Amino acid sequence: MSQFLHQPVLLRETIGELVTKKDGIYVDCTMGGGGHSEAILLSGPETRVIGIDQDMEAIKASSKRLAPYGGRAIFVWDNFCNLEKILSKLNVPKVDGVLMDLGISSPQLDQAERGFSYQQDAALDMRMNRDGKTLTAEDLVNNLPEEELSQLIYRYGEERWAKRIAAFIKERREKQPIETTGELVEIIKAAIPKKVREEGHHPAKKTFQALRIAVNNELQIIAPTMEVAARHLNPGGILAVISFHSLEDRIVKETMKYLAADCICPPSQVICTCNKERLMKITVRKPITAGEAELAENPRARSAKLRVGMRI
Repeated sequence: MSQFLHQPVLLRETIGELVTKKDGIYVDCTMGGGGHSEAILLSGPETRVIGIDQDMEAIKASSKRLAPYGGRAIFVWDNFCNLEKILSKLNVPKVDGVLMDLGISSPQLDQAERGFSYQQDAALDMRMNRDGKTLTAEDLVNNLPEEELSQLIYRYGEERWAKRIAAFIKERREKQPIETTGELVEIIKAAIPKKVREEGHHPAKKTFQALRIAVNNELQIIAPTMEVAARHLNPGGILAVISFHSLEDRIVKETMKYLAADCICPPSQVICTCNKERLMKITVRKPITAGEAELAENPRARSAKLRVGMRI
């Protein structure tokens, strides 16, 4: 197993907001290398953590890192979209805090064989859970109709050259299957005009983001999991969510607003008929972002945004 060393973002800020009880039980929905979880365990001698991750390498790495804390750390190999079932199986009806760090871990990006990186040549995989039976990025690139592929790249990557990229992919795959990240990068570079390629970020960044999101169904599971988390919090318990791009942050922001609303009827409606239950109070109005010191050490924290709500 390759090393799973991941530098958690907004660590001090997250723990400061999340941990309200030194003997509480907390859920880390994306455990990764265990950085946030260890900080929670260090916050009090009786704190406990339920760590969830769908990447078995992350589970192995965090299990090793958190071994000194014994039974205070519980490890669950699963997708956080199954939070309801996970807590039920563990017979834990209520918790004191839930952390959702939506970012992809640095080791997943850095391990070429995972296929997440456009800077290293590897098989087009991009599955968080490589033991699962979900489709890979290679499946999507080679089998999706051109129009669907274009829409996927535009919607999840916010890539304005999506139609042209999809057309170039279709043209190439008709000659031979596209099997590696290097081949896909080459196609994307050919599809995007040279002048545009020379501006800003890597030309393949947005397309790779879109494929990763689609392969792992990342966006669709955020809002339902946030609501499940809110319902399983003790009064005063904290829901903290770290997002890394505008698509995620928009969902997190709107879901927090929904959970904090006591009525969702149209403004023109005089009598409330929605029976909406207010679950949360938004405790941090503007998202918390990384300071200059953290950015100097970890540039990947630049896009991170932390939003926080409290169970009422």
